Amino acid sequence: GLVLEIRKQQSGPTQGKPIEIEISSRDPDRLASTVAALRRLMDELGGLVDVEDSRPLPGIEWRLEVDREKAARFGADITLLGNAVQMVTHGIKVAGYRPDDTDEEVDIRVRFPFSGRNLDQLDQLRVPTVAGLVPITNFVTFIPAPKTGTLSRSDGRRVMTVSADVAEGLLVDDKVREIRTALAENPLPEVQITFKGQDEDQREAMIFLAKAFVTAIFLMAIILVTQFNSLYQAFLVLSAIVFSTAGVLLGLLITAQPFGIVMGGIGVIALAGIVVNNNIVLIDTFNDLRRNGMQPLEALLRTGAQRLRPVVLTSITTILGLMPMVLAINIDLIHREIAIGAPSTQWWTQLSSAIAGGLAFATLLTLILTPCLLMLGEKVGARLARRRPPLVPQPREGV
Repeated sequence: GLVLEIRKQQSGPTQGKPIEIEISSRDPDRLASTVAALRRLMDELGGLVDVEDSRPLPGIEWRLEVDREKAARFGADITLLGNAVQMVTHGIKVAGYRPDDTDEEVDIRVRFPFSGRNLDQLDQLRVPTVAGLVPITNFVTFIPAPKTGTLSRSDGRRVMTVSADVAEGLLVDDKVREIRTALAENPLPEVQITFKGQDEDQREAMIFLAKAFVTAIFLMAIILVTQFNSLYQAFLVLSAIVFSTAGVLLGLLITAQPFGIVMGGIGVIALAGIVVNNNIVLIDTFNDLRRNGMQPLEALLRTGAQRLRPVVLTSITTILGLMPMVLAINIDLIHREIAIGAPSTQWWTQLSSAIAGGLAFATLLTLILTPCLLMLGEKVGARLARRRPPLVPQPREGV
């Protein structure tokens, strides 16, 4: 009769199971049937393990309905009635005690002995009234009802949740998309379905990282425009970010890793500040040679010859420095041990793979495309200058 569920230790902000679906409705009677329908839908999709929901377990609970009119005749206090019932159940808290060997407080409760905590004892309870001790059965009726369990509310509505884990080798995001598609094809009427768990955490992280990414690019664009005094050259510098993003996806494909919103997104943002350095070095050298009177083609050739080694060496040393994390290698210099795939390295593999792959791809494209785009800008600027009509000086009045 026992169900064992083994889960690995969590290493992120997500609490509970990765897939969590919250179902809410204005009519609480619809929740249990909707949860059952959703469970059947998830079983048909497959790939989900350890599925559970918050429906109450089958059982009977006793409800005490008080006839307030009769209780008023006896002068019975409803509060005292509640305390008397608590004496039979979990007891009344009278004080707290904190032992010396623990940090948590221990409740001191008063209740009946174990032999007296049963349904028969409820029939024999007496409460003090103005007429003395009166049995509660004079104004209390015991009614059996289906077990309710724990009630949860969200935005004033009753909610129930369905949570599950995915089978080994499957991605949580893929299963969430399958569930969304199945719900769109087979809608559940008069209920509101919200995806919580890892899907909600990913959405929040994606929104935050997108804002941070746009803010970083905007600040870099302002600095580049003020330094180069050219919108076109600032655009060339920022174009390396687009190339690096393609390299990130390529690097993750080579290493057979999924794109993680948190670590992959942080890697893209960190990479944006790294790859622009190569373009800044090339464009600054080109502008310096042009100010010295050199022609555009010769200036580009000299720029490539002078800055090829610094750009390549900088990128190679950065990539080689990240390779231990990319390959999940943990080197212990003290005990002279090398571990591959250690738990401490798994968290940083996506971040390092994103930076290494994006930097390698962007460096190659930068050395080829940036000089070509600079030459294209020079030719377009010269053509526009030839089409511009010359300025004719206007004669001054009286001359």
